[in-house]
Amino acid sequence: MSDTTQNGSVLAADGTPLKRSLARALRRQKIRALLLIAPLLLFVMLTFIMPIGDMLFRSVENDIVSKTLPRTVVALRDWDANSGEAPGEEVFTALAADLQIAAEAKLHTRVGSRLNYETPGISSLFRKAGRKVKKWDVENDGPFKEQFLEIHKGWGDPDVWRTIQTYSPKFTNGYFLNAADLQKGADGPEWRPEDEQIYWLLFKRTMFMSMVITISCIVLAYPVAWILANLPARSANLLMILVLLPFWTSLLVRTSAWKVMLQQQGVINETLVWLGLVADDARLVMINNQFGTIVAMTHILLPFMILPMYSVMQTIQPTYLRAAKSLGATNWTAFWRVYFPQSIPGIGAGSILVFILSIGYYITPELVGGTKGVFISNRIAFHISSSLNWGLAAALGAILLAVVLVLYWAYDKIVGIDNVKLG
Repeated sequence: MSDTTQNGSVLAADGTPLKRSLARALRRQKIRALLLIAPLLLFVMLTFIMPIGDMLFRSVENDIVSKTLPRTVVALRDWDANSGEAPGEEVFTALAADLQIAAEAKLHTRVGSRLNYETPGISSLFRKAGRKVKKWDVENDGPFKEQFLEIHKGWGDPDVWRTIQTYSPKFTNGYFLNAADLQKGADGPEWRPEDEQIYWLLFKRTMFMSMVITISCIVLAYPVAWILANLPARSANLLMILVLLPFWTSLLVRTSAWKVMLQQQGVINETLVWLGLVADDARLVMINNQFGTIVAMTHILLPFMILPMYSVMQTIQPTYLRAAKSLGATNWTAFWRVYFPQSIPGIGAGSILVFILSIGYYITPELVGGTKGVFISNRIAFHISSSLNWGLAAALGAILLAVVLVLYWAYDKIVGIDNVKLG
């Protein structure tokens, strides 16, 4: 029961204003709802948001040089990188002090590896100098410039010192420049040597081949989804099992099977030779190239296109086609103007799934793509697991993420994300 005060406000049963009581109850409901979804939010934060944030931070992080060589970084501020000469004795003295501390902590090889990403050969300079500097008396054994040059003449190369000076700030855009086939020069960003420009090629190849794979999946999946949607339930279930069968087979096994089938001594070439369609000395090259990658990945990603199409086609009433035909439409006209427009949301959903999955694949291209059929994801995996250049891998991943978001935005503007349905 509620009551009314003298000023006309309604009171709740406990004597508080009804408006305040309702606001408190609504706030409690929101808190309970938030507590219910808190585990999911925490899971998404730990497994999705934080890894992406860490990746974006690693793509600009560069504090190893300033932390490992603090005296050298300060001494290099007054050195002119365009002088064409190595810095003076004070810089080498600072380097000796820094390297002695870094060598005792076994950090000198890490800073050498970081700078070696920018100028190959620097890693060996730090490794050799670290072994010698441990035995020096930094306060009494100077001058140090000649001693460093005796260790390795590379310490007299101005490019080495320019690299140290350029990458001494705590944050850098160098990884992103490298990911775009650029590098930091004396006068700003400049193109890397032509024989080192590979990332733009890989990005363009990734986008092109992902688009081809998506279109191939649409062409192959549409008739299968249509048959599934129009067959009797028992036959449709049997065909659906065949569609889902690849999900129950290891990705590595499926990829290896295509490697066996597509090679020059494989099943397909042997069959074509046996039929007389291909000469024995002119077998088709279908592996270790773009064709092999497209075929294998189309087979692997095809179910991701069939299932959204099928779920949408199931909702299309067959009476629409019968009505169109009763009004004089041909089979083709009824399909193109009545059935196909209603199936577009399924095509859109499948296309997004297949395209985004394909640009991130690296196992299949690695096995069947050779040197001409690999994606940018293969290079990211290489830098993470082999070269350990995590900064460059993070920059490549960030650019790939930005490209996907831009394409997603363009898709939303052209098609409309609200028109994408999964049934």
